[in-house]
Amino acid sequence: MGAIVQMHFSTVDYVIFVVLLVASAGIGLYYAFSGGRQRTTQEFLLADRSMRCLPVSLSLLATFQSAVAILGAPSEIYTHGTQYWFLGCSYFLGLLIPAHIFIPVFYRLRLSSAYQYLELRFSKSVRICGTLTFIFQMVIYMGVVLYAPALALNAVTGFDLWGAVLAIGLVCTLYTALGGLKAVIWTDVFQTVVMFAGQLAVIIVGTHQAGGITEVWRKAQNGSRISGLDLNPDPLERHTFWTLGVGGVFLMLALYGVNQAQVQRYLCSRTEKEAIMSCYAVFPCQQIVLTLGCLMGLVMYARYGEESPLDQGYVKSNDQMVLYFVMDVLRDLPGLPGLFVACLFSGALSTISSAFNSLATVTMEDLIKPHVRPMTEARATLLSKMLALAYGLVCLAMAYIASLMGSVLQAALSIFGMVGGPLLGLFCLGMFFPWANSTGALVGLASGLVMAFWIGIGSFVSRMSASVPPVINTTVIPDLGNMTTAVMTTLITSKPRPSGVQALYSLSYMWYSAHNSATVVVVGLLVSFLTGPWKEKDLNPGTIYPVLGNLLFFLPQRYREKLCCVTPLEDNSKGPDHQHYQMAQKESNGVAYTKEEDKLREEEGEGEKITAQPTCNLAHTVQETAL
Repeated sequence: MGAIVQMHFSTVDYVIFVVLLVASAGIGLYYAFSGGRQRTTQEFLLADRSMRCLPVSLSLLATFQSAVAILGAPSEIYTHGTQYWFLGCSYFLGLLIPAHIFIPVFYRLRLSSAYQYLELRFSKSVRICGTLTFIFQMVIYMGVVLYAPALALNAVTGFDLWGAVLAIGLVCTLYTALGGLKAVIWTDVFQTVVMFAGQLAVIIVGTHQAGGITEVWRKAQNGSRISGLDLNPDPLERHTFWTLGVGGVFLMLALYGVNQAQVQRYLCSRTEKEAIMSCYAVFPCQQIVLTLGCLMGLVMYARYGEESPLDQGYVKSNDQMVLYFVMDVLRDLPGLPGLFVACLFSGALSTISSAFNSLATVTMEDLIKPHVRPMTEARATLLSKMLALAYGLVCLAMAYIASLMGSVLQAALSIFGMVGGPLLGLFCLGMFFPWANSTGALVGLASGLVMAFWIGIGSFVSRMSASVPPVINTTVIPDLGNMTTAVMTTLITSKPRPSGVQALYSLSYMWYSAHNSATVVVVGLLVSFLTGPWKEKDLNPGTIYPVLGNLLFFLPQRYREKLCCVTPLEDNSKGPDHQHYQMAQKESNGVAYTKEEDKLREEEGEGEKITAQPTCNLAHTVQETAL
């Protein structure tokens, strides 16, 4: 196997590629110029709260399972074996908990930004800190997602790497600013179908060329790529059942429980039941995506064995291997390579557009509207679109930084663990512990972030200082994880177990989320008890989920009342308790009005237009319009 062979698209590939991108953009334009034409922030940012279960569930799937998963999972399986598949065990709890705890709380409060919850539960300063943390997290993640497909395209077709980054970034930015959330969700649906089709095409053709699925399985078994159940409890091991099945739950909670991009989709559902059903519908889809990734990795191994394209010098990095494999398998089938690369591209577009939309939402709702005088609906919508445009340009800069990071899959997951973990801890602190006060929340969040970056940066530095040459022999690929990965332990069997601070740096990246969220909760509770804990009766109704009261059901009522929250979370979107929610929102933001007040104000002709949903997002409740 000699020099690097540059593979190119055929004309048919380019046509399919362009058709898919034009179709995605066409859906965006359709929603930009139909219906309400994105003239209100409610429509632009929340799709008028009118979406049904199926499109929301596929959009939930597409948002965080796009180019990163398509590139990362198969190369992970090819290199380390099928242990990564056990991540699927974490999906059950990782989606059940958001469906029955986080969605009811957020939906019944009629929010549009998850961080409005933090003000209702704690204070305005906690809300601002949470918002800024989320913006930081998503901008970095977008850098990874933007860089990944451009890197793959560069490896396969020789297309200019930074030209591709600019093309994806600019197209996506314009498309998000035009179409709003409704367009983003429907393009996600289209792109998810394309992603499934692209992966299936590669797996079917690749399996056929390898001699059938039994032959693929036999070769994988002979090459020790079929992993058994590894019950090693050591948190320093990169991937074990506990690391993936338990640590993965916290990663899923950070993604599907409290991340604004996903919460926004729950909130745009027409009913709470549809929001919960959409969360349930993600579960089988996630398993299918994970299984397709594992199968593709095994088919890759059946084709190349231990002689990976990386070792042969055909590609420069682990993340380019999947695309090289696709072009190699499908080279005699014009159109299919274009389909797969387009699915990679459109997957990245769906992820980035979701992020831009959620970033524009939190900036508008949490940083601008509470601190400036009321603006007209038209101006607010225009400003939201300008924010989406600005974040697009910021993400282009972050893509360059992403190019300096290691494996795409681990980089993305590590960022979510490092920054998503403390945010998950902050919401858990507020939702489950009525004693937590705003001082505890702020100190807890700060300590969680410090811990996250201490471990994250320390781990990176220790890897750099003790780095191994990229290729040691024909069976070794560049280190994808911590110093205690499977690759490293096979190379340096006599390496002593890390101790002290070094052990902390060697923590598996899958535990980042759990470790950092636990830090926030523990520190937050300690500080709250030292500075004067709050009582449940002093809190805004509907901001606490009685999880401790439910867990301690065996204790007498009076002890449970002293120990924890026992008030059940009622459906406060209708009925007599609805007034309490409105009072909570009014005290917090000063802009919530009841229907009676709306009617009275309209009769008095104050020249203000009250939105149709008086209990919805506080910032949407009263909008002045130019007469």
